[in-house]
Amino acid sequence: MSVIDISKLSKQSGIPASTLRYYEEKGLIRSIGRAGLKRTYTPMVFERLNFISLGQQAGFSLDEIQSMILKNGEYEVDRAMLLQKADDIASHIKHLTAIQRCLEHAANCNAPSHAECPKFQQLLKLANKGRRSLKRNV
Repeated sequence: MSVIDISKLSKQSGIPASTLRYYEEKGLIRSIGRAGLKRTYTPMVFERLNFISLGQQAGFSLDEIQSMILKNGEYEVDRAMLLQKADDIASHIKHLTAIQRCLEHAANCNAPSHAECPKFQQLLKLANKGRRSLKRNV
């Protein structure tokens, strides 16, 4: 069985060794031993790191990601949780798209000032709505 030590894993994955140690502490990854003072892992750890990365990019916390990893290393993903996260992302995309359109309009608007531009006023309202939404999700 081939093994990879933590320094090579860090270099190949682009994840700092301190983060890898933290992931191990949280139970997200598992070393198989040591080579001298360096922790060693199987090459399958790359799949786990990709799973963690995907989860983080989707907005899941490390605790939520950890809850999807079974003791045997398999994944058990709560489909309802995935659907809720997908809905959250779709809502966020819709909000960002509205902001994008207002910014583009405001940048090209012929109004004498942004205060007189209805689209810019709409942008201000969207920004406030987004701020309130962010507070609820934190």
